[in-house]
Amino acid sequence: MQLTDELVTTQTMKWVNEFIIKHNVCPFAKREVERETVKVVVLRSKKLDVALEELIAEVQWLDQYPETETTLLVFPTLFKDFYRYLDFVDLAENLMYEQGCEGVYQLATFHPDYCFSGTDPDDVSNYTNRSPYPMLHLLREESLEKAIEYYGDTADIPENNIAKMESLGREVLDESFASCMKVDEQ
Repeated sequence: MQLTDELVTTQTMKWVNEFIIKHNVCPFAKREVERETVKVVVLRSKKLDVALEELIAEVQWLDQYPETETTLLVFPTLFKDFYRYLDFVDLAENLMYEQGCEGVYQLATFHPDYCFSGTDPDDVSNYTNRSPYPMLHLLREESLEKAIEYYGDTADIPENNIAKMESLGREVLDESFASCMKVDEQ
């Protein structure tokens, strides 16, 4: 099966629905998916500077289209190495700061090999930020603040997610991720 943009988008949204929403990893995701305000952009950048330009282009697009709540920038062919991805995240955050995005947009980070500092790569807690492909999640801070206000105290979300991952176990998590990659051929 060819790795088309449509396939990557379908797999990404399957992960959002069958992992993020199903396991309530992000309590705000379901509403936006149901409202169809989540945009997925597949980027085929081969160079960091191009990927950074594409990030800023998406920020500018979001500025023009406030009805789109959030964007998942998916990099299916770039950032296979998690540590190279983290270097890119640092550059992206610095660029967004330089472009005046602080307080307007926030980045959430996801990668197939995500590993929190101080954890073993095999630790199931890392699954909270694992995804089918390397991606950046562009969030509108104003909307995030409203969602947090509505939701209430969000401090327990990370700990609850880790406990959820531990209760599911590695085998179930691996099966869940494998399932997200399987889609019906049209």
